[in-house]
Amino acid sequence: MRRLFSLLVLLTALFHGLAQGAPGQAAALFERDWEWRLQTFPEYATSIGERRYNDRLFDTSPAAARARREHIKAMLDEARAIERTGLSAQERLSLDLFVFDKERQLGRLAFYPYDPQPITAWDGLHVRLPRLVAQMPFTSEEDYRNYIARLNALPAHVDGLIEQLREGMRSGWTAPQASLQALPELLRTLREELAEGPVGAPLRRMPAAIDAGVRAELLAAGNAALRDAAAPALRKLEDFVRREYVPAARTTLGASSLPGGAGYYALLARQAGGTDLTPSELHALGLKEVARIRAAMMEAMRRTGFRGTLAQFSVFARGDRRLFAPHAEALLARYRRSIDRSRERLPQLFGTLPREEIGVKPLGVEGAGQVAAYYEAGTLDRSAALVVNTARPGSHPLWEVETPALHEALPGHHLQVARAHALRELPAFRRHARDDAFGEGWATYAESLGPELGLLRDPFSWFGYLNDDMLRAARLVIDTGIHAFGWSRRQAIDYLNGNTANALLDNEVEVDRYIAQPAQALSYKSGQLRIRALREKAAAALGPRFDLRRFHDALLDKGALPLPLLEREMDAWLAGELAPAPATQPAETDKPAAAPATASATAPVTAPAAAPAKAPATAPRSVTPPSRSSSPAAARLRRLGTSRFGPDEAGRKSTGRRRVRRISVNLCTTLLAGKERKHPCRTN
Repeated sequence: MRRLFSLLVLLTALFHGLAQGAPGQAAALFERDWEWRLQTFPEYATSIGERRYNDRLFDTSPAAARARREHIKAMLDEARAIERTGLSAQERLSLDLFVFDKERQLGRLAFYPYDPQPITAWDGLHVRLPRLVAQMPFTSEEDYRNYIARLNALPAHVDGLIEQLREGMRSGWTAPQASLQALPELLRTLREELAEGPVGAPLRRMPAAIDAGVRAELLAAGNAALRDAAAPALRKLEDFVRREYVPAARTTLGASSLPGGAGYYALLARQAGGTDLTPSELHALGLKEVARIRAAMMEAMRRTGFRGTLAQFSVFARGDRRLFAPHAEALLARYRRSIDRSRERLPQLFGTLPREEIGVKPLGVEGAGQVAAYYEAGTLDRSAALVVNTARPGSHPLWEVETPALHEALPGHHLQVARAHALRELPAFRRHARDDAFGEGWATYAESLGPELGLLRDPFSWFGYLNDDMLRAARLVIDTGIHAFGWSRRQAIDYLNGNTANALLDNEVEVDRYIAQPAQALSYKSGQLRIRALREKAAAALGPRFDLRRFHDALLDKGALPLPLLEREMDAWLAGELAPAPATQPAETDKPAAAPATASATAPVTAPAAAPAKAPATAPRSVTPPSRSSSPAAARLRRLGTSRFGPDEAGRKSTGRRRVRRISVNLCTTLLAGKERKHPCRTN
């Protein structure tokens, strides 16, 4: 039967190919698969502003999972049958990405046909349901009827989820108990706060534009759906998790303990990291990066004038209340100022800027266990936003603000995502494509552009940048440690505590995230190093002709690509730069940036001077490769690259002790709201 189905698909593809030609056939394939994706993943459709399926929930049943797998296979077969010779370069890239993505999905499904961890304390219905409601529009009667339909669909959604979890219990594919202990309580809290919490909020603020009689009807139907459908479904899931799933869950942490787990994690590491490095090689790379960054953190600490050990400085930087915003609004204001400063200098580093703006908004008490800040892409229904966790403003020092602003907003996620959305000549699946190694790698690389954008200019903020860079390096060590080498949760937390200046609770949250999402944490540092290596390769090849704006535009103007495809495209771009061709015009949906103040900007990431007018434009620092070896592993490590982004040695040696102290006094005066006082940045 399966062979007959595949044959029919191929015959259909051949017919369409003869009728439309290869370009039309490819475009039709992309459109059909995109429409299937929106229908099959209605929550995803809502998240990107597609309203047509706002009355549905994802089908969690095993039967639906099998159908999804068959669809992916059929789409892959059809894509492979397309004659490529008639396609343009852009169409060939779209087809390559389509095939790459389907092969990647089937690679994971070959190990286990369902989501191996569909619910944990880190992520699951207790997180996704409030987020889904927050993403839905509530301006019309239809919007409210969609919302009520989704609430009434929860019982079937939960039944399918429980069936899937039971299949995992039978086959040995469960989440680790460590990722589940808090889950029953989280589900209970969601259930008890349905009406008064975020899920029930739309019923408490119905727009006056809706007829009063209709409002009364919708209010009654909504409350009934919360009471009679949503609450019992959540109670059922809570009881199942508490009584059956947690006791049956595996006691090990690592993905390698799953059936075929070593191969499964190696696959996840390759996919998430965009690399062919093995877990052992990634672990070694992480250790090397940790050592490099730790030395840079020590130097940054000395530049503040602090006398003591790195551990003592971390305690001081986390404990002195003068280094924190006095309240949530002050914290949000600091983020806004950081974004504004980046925006002013973006034309120096980018030729094309997105039209879509980004705001800053708070995440309140519901964010107590979540990350410090995250990006929320814009849609037709809502503006893009940097969401700042204000649940615990006392754990968020001011020296940590600039780096997340660079990562999440400009020139990080927002610039990359908004530019991709504006590429209207590309098929929808490419405009909305997501690849962790590209997206997180770009955002982590974007942090390093801070000095060139007028940020990270004081020693404390520079230390904050290095601390975040240390976190990404430590992720290579810890993620592979947990999932390949049997590390315990305590071992992983202790490693973070010993190498970062993060709050203890933040490090616990980080480790729980790595346990629940195997390999995802590898994407940040791996992608950052590959992008940095591409920049240095282009700068070395072009010499004085290297234009950082053109490099960045080339990197971003095809949307998010898996790193192997990105490297291929950037090699083609570099060949074109070496043999110049006429420059292409920017897309109409984007706005060209003003000419840069400098001809090029190839400076490496170095510790900035106290407050220069602009970042120096110097030749790129040479890459420091691993020790030479003829082994394939060593060759892969050399290709990945381990760039030295650390503070400039000559600049450090020319800075006297008195000047360092004066910079530190000025810095602390700034951080302490402009009040003159004795230097607080020194211990005995």
